[in-house]
Amino acid sequence: MESQYFMSFNVEKANKKIVVKREFGSRREMVWKAWTTSDALDKWWAPKPYKAITESMDFTVGGFWLYYMLGPEGDRHWARVDYRAINPLSSFAAYDAFCDEEGNINGDLPRTVWHVDFSDKGKSTLVEIVLEFDKLGDLEQTLEMGFQEGFTMGLSNLDELLEKKDA
Repeated sequence: MESQYFMSFNVEKANKKIVVKREFGSRREMVWKAWTTSDALDKWWAPKPYKAITESMDFTVGGFWLYYMLGPEGDRHWARVDYRAINPLSSFAAYDAFCDEEGNINGDLPRTVWHVDFSDKGKSTLVEIVLEFDKLGDLEQTLEMGFQEGFTMGLSNLDELLEKKDA
């Protein structure tokens, strides 16, 4: 399903960043909740046919979200998001990494710093996501792993979830 709302996906290799801007046709409170609660994240975060399943989540500075993406063959891909700054209804920043089921970071795969900002745009909400990488190779590896396609699909899942909540 193609979204009717604005989206841009820009790769800034010189700055080792990916910048995604995405508009959602819901109030900021709804969009914020969808990004910051495990019940909502489990419904949209993974690209279909994968499902996101939260093991634990503590959305506080110093807390973390431990989850896995469950594949159609039963495969599990674990990840951990460590929250480093939270400004309620406005923004949060976090480290994102692949890990094992215990939450131990996999140093062989890229780790990313996420900055996620929420702003009102009329009756819609604009979310700007800036992903920062330590090395250009980490950015390129993330793209090669299908990040753009998978994240775009996840954001479309969020459209569907928000439409149901607003109905």
